Amino acid sequence: MVLPPEGAKVAPSLGAKRRVTPITEHEVALGYPYIGCPMKKKMLLVLLGISIVFAVLAIYASMQVRATPDERARTLAGDDLIPQPIGSVNHAITIRRPRHDVWPWLAQMGSDRAGWYAYDFIDNGGHRSAERIRPDYQNIHVGSVFPALPGAKDVFVVAQCEPERSLVLSWRLPSGQYQTTWAFVLEQPQPDQTRLIVRGRVASGYRPYGLPEWLAVRVGRLAHFIMQRKQLLGIARRAERYDRR
Repeated sequence: MVLPPEGAKVAPSLGAKRRVTPITEHEVALGYPYIGCPMKKKMLLVLLGISIVFAVLAIYASMQVRATPDERARTLAGDDLIPQPIGSVNHAITIRRPRHDVWPWLAQMGSDRAGWYAYDFIDNGGHRSAERIRPDYQNIHVGSVFPALPGAKDVFVVAQCEPERSLVLSWRLPSGQYQTTWAFVLEQPQPDQTRLIVRGRVASGYRPYGLPEWLAVRVGRLAHFIMQRKQLLGIARRAERYDRR
């Protein structure tokens, strides 16, 4: 076969006709290659799959520490300190240990103490929360201080305390008004089982870092869920694995 010289134009055969399709017409009209529907469908399927994965993870995370409707509706210790909150969050977890095995982990909470059992790089200066019961932090009472962060001036103070039944931490304004309460309530539905219910409440005027109140409540609810879930799982793991002997 003899090839034509470089640059030579080859005339189409007389019988040859260019095939025109709707796609080629579309390409010519737009001036760029046409992206077919299969590619778009693949992209949509990928995005849908990612969305489903995140939704499942969020639901699973929530179910791990979800309070029941009855637990959310009932009156708990500390509710009287902020009778009309502008925001409230409720979480709970079942721990396969009696109350007296769970209480010590609550009594020793606090930064610069045994830690908060959550994300230590955030709330404990990077120091790992205790994996054992600390006898030196067990003697608590109303007025005991649980530092929120290492060296922080804003601290949680014990507002109410009933050993092995409830612990209410609070943060008060200089005026003495309760701005937030954080209640830990222990119920024992069975001899070897504890239901740990946690409720956080905020009063009017809640504006951390100068945020508008409506935004602070919404951001606070999300932040509380992230930290509270980690904390409850941490307490349950420690209490169930720890041998007090």
